Amino acid sequence: MSTHPEPALQTTGLRKAFGDHVAVDDVDLTVPAGSFYGLVGPNGAGKTTTLAMAVGLLRPDAGSARIFGVDVWHDTVQAKALVGVLPDGNAMPERLTGREVLTYLGLLRGLPAGVVAERTDELLQVFELDAAERTLVIEYSTGMRKKIGLAVALLHAPRLLVLDEPFEAVDPVSAATIRAILSKFVDSGGSVIISSHVMALVEQLCDHVGVMSDGRVVAAGPLADVRGTATLEDAFVGLVGAQSRGTEGLAWLTA
Repeated sequence: MSTHPEPALQTTGLRKAFGDHVAVDDVDLTVPAGSFYGLVGPNGAGKTTTLAMAVGLLRPDAGSARIFGVDVWHDTVQAKALVGVLPDGNAMPERLTGREVLTYLGLLRGLPAGVVAERTDELLQVFELDAAERTLVIEYSTGMRKKIGLAVALLHAPRLLVLDEPFEAVDPVSAATIRAILSKFVDSGGSVIISSHVMALVEQLCDHVGVMSDGRVVAAGPLADVRGTATLEDAFVGLVGAQSRGTEGLAWLTA
C-alpha cells in the first residue's frame, strides 16, 4: 500500500472547446494534499474553465478529474462533499441575508439544523459579517460578497477549497481576513487552490503553482522550482511569452 496520500485534486487530459475556440487543451494538474496551490495565467488562459470542470460545474469534452481519489464525474455526490467552491461570479440568493443564505444552503446539503445554526454563528463572526445581520446580500459590498461566498464554501467542512479569484476587487481589510482564514485552513490540514493573475499575491500565499497560457499548462510544481532565481512575475512573463508594448505613441501625455 502506498504511503503517499491521494492528491487533493488531480486532472488528466481535461479539454473544453466552445465552438471553434479551444479554451482548455489537455490539462494535467496535480494539487498535493495539504498544499496552498496557485493557478496563474493571463486573462483568457483557461483558469476558470479548468477549475469549473475540475469541481463538477462544467462537463469536459474529454479528460477526468479526481478529488482525493474520487472521480468528480462518476461519484459526483461524494466528490462534491469533499470540496468547497467559490466560483466565478459567486451567484447566490440575493434577497436573503447572509445568515439566511448559510442556513438555506446548509440545510440543502443535508446538515443537521443545529450544526447549521452553530456553524453559521461562527462563520458570520469570523468573517466579520455579524454586524450586517439584517442586510440583504444584494446590498453587500464586493468584499462582503467574497466573504459570504467563502463562508458558504466552508460551511460543510470540506477538505479542499477551490477559489476562483477570491481577492479580485476586494478591499485590503477584507483581503487580510480572507488570507488569515485560508492560511489557518491549510495549517490545520486543509488544501486550497486559488486562481489569480496577481503574481505577488500568489508568491506570498502559495507553496505550489501552475502556470496556464492559451489553455495549456506551461509550468507546474513547487513555487521555488517554477520561479527559479527570479520573481514569480518575471518567471511568468518568460513562460507565457508576454512582452510589454511600452508607452511609445503616447507623447501627448507628457507635459
